[in-house]
Amino acid sequence: MAKQRRETELTCRVQRKKKSKSGGFESLNLSYNVYRAIKRKGYRVPTPIQRETMPLILAGADVVAMSRTGSGKTAAFLIPMLQKLHCHLPQAGIRALILSPTRDLALQTLKFTKELGRYTDLRTSLLVGGDSMESQFEDLAQHPDIVIATPGRLMHHLSEVDDMSLRTVEYVVFDEADSLFGMGFAEQMHYILTQLHENRQTLLFSATMPSALAEFAKAGLQDPQIVRLDVERRISPDCELIFFTLRSDEKYAALVYLIREHINPNQQIFVFVSTKYFAEFLEKLLALEGIESSQCYGSMDSEAHKINLSKFRSGKINVLIVTDVASLGMDIPSLDYVINWDFPINPKLFVDRVGRVARAGRTGTAYSFVTPEDMPYLLDLHLALNRGIKPAPTEGEILKDIGVMDKIDQAMANGVTVYGRFPQTALDLVQDKVWGVINSSVDLLSLKKSCINASRNYSQSKHLPSKESIRKLRYLPREGLHPMFKGVLEGNELTALAFAERLKSFRPKQTILEAEGRNAMSKRLQCSASQWVDVMKKKRAIHEQIINQVHQTNSGDQAAKEIFIYP
Repeated sequence: MAKQRRETELTCRVQRKKKSKSGGFESLNLSYNVYRAIKRKGYRVPTPIQRETMPLILAGADVVAMSRTGSGKTAAFLIPMLQKLHCHLPQAGIRALILSPTRDLALQTLKFTKELGRYTDLRTSLLVGGDSMESQFEDLAQHPDIVIATPGRLMHHLSEVDDMSLRTVEYVVFDEADSLFGMGFAEQMHYILTQLHENRQTLLFSATMPSALAEFAKAGLQDPQIVRLDVERRISPDCELIFFTLRSDEKYAALVYLIREHINPNQQIFVFVSTKYFAEFLEKLLALEGIESSQCYGSMDSEAHKINLSKFRSGKINVLIVTDVASLGMDIPSLDYVINWDFPINPKLFVDRVGRVARAGRTGTAYSFVTPEDMPYLLDLHLALNRGIKPAPTEGEILKDIGVMDKIDQAMANGVTVYGRFPQTALDLVQDKVWGVINSSVDLLSLKKSCINASRNYSQSKHLPSKESIRKLRYLPREGLHPMFKGVLEGNELTALAFAERLKSFRPKQTILEAEGRNAMSKRLQCSASQWVDVMKKKRAIHEQIINQVHQTNSGDQAAKEIFIYP
């Protein structure tokens, strides 16, 4: 019996040694309680960001880590933290501090902390806005080892509780540090840094590295190790990007049409809007159209926010309309679609939004509505992503060359973004009904005014696109229907659309004065009209040279346009 036991132990030791060489969690020499929770959580092998950062953190180094949304950053700092703290020490004070920009992200971090620390006796306290101060005072009285907090509420506790100290903190994490700075917490974080002991270990986890964060890293870290992943390709290759060009007043109909006709009703959708007023407006509009949805925005009551998010997570509703602030910390692993109702004004925001789909091996789709005002921001985005961009072929181009669609498919397979229009006939049918619903609803008409004012303020606050994108914008040719609507481009309908396209681009060779002069019937009118014709001839002769120069310039800039479309 003893011999059999020794053989079993030897076999287990050999297996552990083999696993440790494989680069799994076993190679980190974690304690049994932490490793057991990792396996229970279902993690098999570390993600790239975890594989790069955890050995550095366990070695005691300060770390600045950047990786795209959904890459496993939370576990990357939680697992080493639990390993280092090991067990509860009642008299040691707060030993680890995790700062989050929003309540939802803090709640999500708390959930992960409890799951990964389920086999330890470490105590955790949550300090966020929306919860009563009294209950948080009680939690702090239990001598927590870990505090997860938003900056505002932590500052409130530091000012209210005389004996609360951060000098015992050994391990501090600034989660989504780019968002913390972007939301104006820089001053509060610098103050919190002054309350910490100099020998702490500091970690910054972020999706990008803005300049303000770089300055903060210099001030708050000691010889930090920089880990940057997905710098060249920050969007998951499993995420399909689709861009639709349309007018602002068509977005309502486009949203209804997209959800009804092209999205599985059982799949979950995030709709991103710029302000809470659009979130309220779209929720009511979709409800009147028979599409159940909910909303979340930053200033929403915490209980209402929790209820709406719970409905979405449980699958009671499949459409959640959110602002960027409210979406921070919303971890929805099963999210299938993102719809950018308002196009994001900077590439980082776009990456953060679309990074919520195609996570953990799943595929996903991100739809974006692009108005004429958004086009330069679309060009800026692709310049930042280093991706090609090309308009969908027009109906006339398809009639001339049937193989053009095969070329488009090949371009898309090579990573080139193709943007295009909605099918106007389908959109018009939906639009008439949608605007009928809006104009017949007192609530929607009232909200519409608030939306207009909010949209105006939002537009004024947006930074200008790059001059290069504005310059290139005028060389982009007219786009056709998006390839997603290939079924529309068939038979007589294709011919009709091509004819409509030619009508839009038609330019008469004669002005109305010249045409009237030639069609004049009476001698008196002919005499008067001949004067008009003479005037137009003189004017045409003067400006002919200028017109020809413009045509030559446009044709000469064609090469520059092609370079941009295929960078």
